[in-house]
Amino acid sequence: MRERLPAYLKRPIIDTEKTRTVRKILKTNCLNTVCENARCPNKNECYTKNTATFLIMGNVCTRNCRYCNISCSKPELLDVNEPLHVAKAVKELGLKYTVITSVTRDDLPDGGAEHFANCIYEIKKLTPDVKVEILTPDFKGDESALNTIIKAHPDVFNHNIETVRAVFKTARPQADYERSLAVLKYIKNNSNILTKSGLMIGLGETFEQIAETFNDLTNAGCDILTIGQYIQPSKAHLSVEKYYKPEEYEILKDMAKAAGFKHYQIGPLVRSSYRAAEIM
Repeated sequence: MRERLPAYLKRPIIDTEKTRTVRKILKTNCLNTVCENARCPNKNECYTKNTATFLIMGNVCTRNCRYCNISCSKPELLDVNEPLHVAKAVKELGLKYTVITSVTRDDLPDGGAEHFANCIYEIKKLTPDVKVEILTPDFKGDESALNTIIKAHPDVFNHNIETVRAVFKTARPQADYERSLAVLKYIKNNSNILTKSGLMIGLGETFEQIAETFNDLTNAGCDILTIGQYIQPSKAHLSVEKYYKPEEYEILKDMAKAAGFKHYQIGPLVRSSYRAAEIM
């Protein structure tokens, strides 16, 4: 019998004037957020702080990762006005730091790299002082797409490894562990952009396998690490094999420090963009 969701992983529903304002700005600008689509447990906390992680290029994905709540089906046409809408929302929300992520778009020749770049350009045009972090798919490892990203120069480039090598193909059948590492390494070797990656834990990995992944990431030049508990979105998704205890996160913090990470966010409800500005 599976363990029940521990109390420390539950978050209350918060509905205030501030959270309603954030939702209104997003709706007015016809924008998706990963907060809503991926059922992020920190959504309300972030909304109360006037922040959200923008989900660009539609809300359906061309890949079917077995842990993700975003649906996989035929993708939508790109909205060429979306970069401007994102920039306007960033300005209206008064953000100083913003995170932009996307569904995977293997149907596009560049995987959507130019669309990411246009979002960065539009944000910097309207609000030059805002720091921009992007959380991208692997672009199939295409160096031309990565060069497009490098030219746009986000403040932080994030690409999640998601899980350890031993679990990777089970969780991400259409992705590749080595390719994800190569993407991070290419950005690091060809720019001065900070690089970031994250893992979900609770999919059956061991501490030894986590340590191996830490070493792989630091060897790829990864600067920033995030780790949080995997929570099953539905019975159709991968099961949770383990709920890590709060004290085990302290062990993981010690491991991350020993591996040489400059910055890290590690905790039960940590997600890729959670409190992202605090580790800049």
